[in-house]
Amino acid sequence: MNTATVHLAVYNTLADWEPGHALAHLRTGSPGKEADYGVATVGPTADPVTTMGGVRVLPDIALADLDPAHSAMLILPGAELWDADPPALAPFARAARGFLDAGVPVAAICGATAGLAREGLLDDRPHTSAAAEYLAATGYAGADHYRDEPAVSGGGLITAGPTAPVAFAREIFAELGLYRPAALDAWYRLHAHSDPAAFAELMSS
Repeated sequence: MNTATVHLAVYNTLADWEPGHALAHLRTGSPGKEADYGVATVGPTADPVTTMGGVRVLPDIALADLDPAHSAMLILPGAELWDADPPALAPFARAARGFLDAGVPVAAICGATAGLAREGLLDDRPHTSAAAEYLAATGYAGADHYRDEPAVSGGGLITAGPTAPVAFAREIFAELGLYRPAALDAWYRLHAHSDPAAFAELMSS
């Protein structure tokens, strides 16, 4: 059973709802799971941050101490600060480059996708975001690789729009091998579509 650590980036104005489904199921036991993961938070520094919903988070580590060699994945939620001028969260985009260069997957949702676009990480990978126009405004060179889908996975990178936290979680689980395929399908149908048949399938998997 895998017990590696997934790192969640935390910063002021973080969009609380975006990583929620993924985080809750990474750590909790449930039918059909093939692995378990720990979750650690990484902030710009070790100082507390406050999410968009007003939740105060004390990071486990500072970004300067984050090492891809000791991580199974880096998750980058959206935040208002991704679109700040100057871009306050650019160091997290640079960290994502280090992860991808090391062969460690990255998952980015909402505003974090714009940060990765500015870093050049979407220029040659399939990806999605809130809208094609949102990423185009960054001036990036990857528009031909944009996919109008809730979540996209490719080249070790997962991207999603702000209204697709469940699809985002599904791609994270698939990348990490968290669930057996049939269980993952049932999990998604249950949480995305409230499919009552999926609950029974998940319980019996």
